[in-house]
Amino acid sequence: MAVPKRKTSKAKRDKRRTHWKLALPGLVACPQCHQPRRPHHVCPNCGYYHGRPVLRQEA
Repeated sequence: MAVPKRKTSKAKRDKRRTHWKLALPGLVACPQCHQPRRPHHVCPNCGYYHGRPVLRQEA
């Protein structure tokens, strides 16, 4: 059975985990209302997707 010969130090362990961070989602401006929205998603502000109204907005 394989067993580590030495204990992995906290510094070594943390250096290995430096790239485990979350990335912020990319945002683009909606062409209709110019509010930020996620790419390839319906705009939550105006309800448009690809130049067409998809969601009906309640007044």
